[in-house]
Amino acid sequence: MMGILFSRILITPIDFVGVVTVGGLEMENGVRRWLVNISQWNPSEAQFASVISLFRVDEQTAITRYIKFEDKKRALVSRLLQYSLVHEVLGIPSDKIIIHRTAEGKPYLKNSIDFPFSNFNFNVSHHGDYVGIASEPLCLVGLDIVSITTPKQETELEFINNFSPYLTALEWKNIAHAGSSEEMLAEFYRYWCLKEAFVKAIGAGLDYGLCRLEFHHTNWTGVSVYIDGVESKKWRFSLSKLDEKHWASIARGLPNKANELCCSDLSLPELGFTFRTVEELISNVN
Repeated sequence: MMGILFSRILITPIDFVGVVTVGGLEMENGVRRWLVNISQWNPSEAQFASVISLFRVDEQTAITRYIKFEDKKRALVSRLLQYSLVHEVLGIPSDKIIIHRTAEGKPYLKNSIDFPFSNFNFNVSHHGDYVGIASEPLCLVGLDIVSITTPKQETELEFINNFSPYLTALEWKNIAHAGSSEEMLAEFYRYWCLKEAFVKAIGAGLDYGLCRLEFHHTNWTGVSVYIDGVESKKWRFSLSKLDEKHWASIARGLPNKANELCCSDLSLPELGFTFRTVEELISNVN
């Protein structure tokens, strides 16, 4: 299945990459980049309970286990994004969608269906004001969102130093020379965002060894990754500034058994995010 040959790819300005023809069958590509600004959604307790009731009991439990309401809201919107995206891309009725998670927390579709895409997968992230989702039909995909928050109990440098085991000498050098303490903090968060996106794409946890990853860039464009000192040609990264305090990164990589026929998918331009409202997502899931 990894040897699927793209006979036609059209680039369009909307939130999917285009039309893929496989064996004469045209279908929308399964690429999505969605964001929700949860600071704009302030439901009452009754409204919140009504939306939670749309999901299975196990999903409800996963949402309500959080103590802080903002965390519950992020968890709920994350589920809305996942179910809405799967319903829209694959046409599965929302009440029939079965989403499980790996031991490391990456969600995946459990439904036994004939997928129109050979490696459809998606990833979610939430931090600060944003909850997001990214999906790919062939490439592995990982998404991470960071909110640049000034530490309260320690200095910016002390905070960053807590993560020293996960950073390379070059990354430390770039952070140290970023400028002010606020600029150093922002520089750190950008590196961290990229590292998290990578391990989320491959379905690994922090025990993967984030210090094995070294990111190179030119003013945060043309980002590439060196793994154990060797540049990897199988991965592409994008880094997006959402606002003054939030960044998002997406990692796209070829599956281990992919061959050159699907490498064209990596060469496609990275898309921007499409903002969705909670109300839109509810209408898809309801």
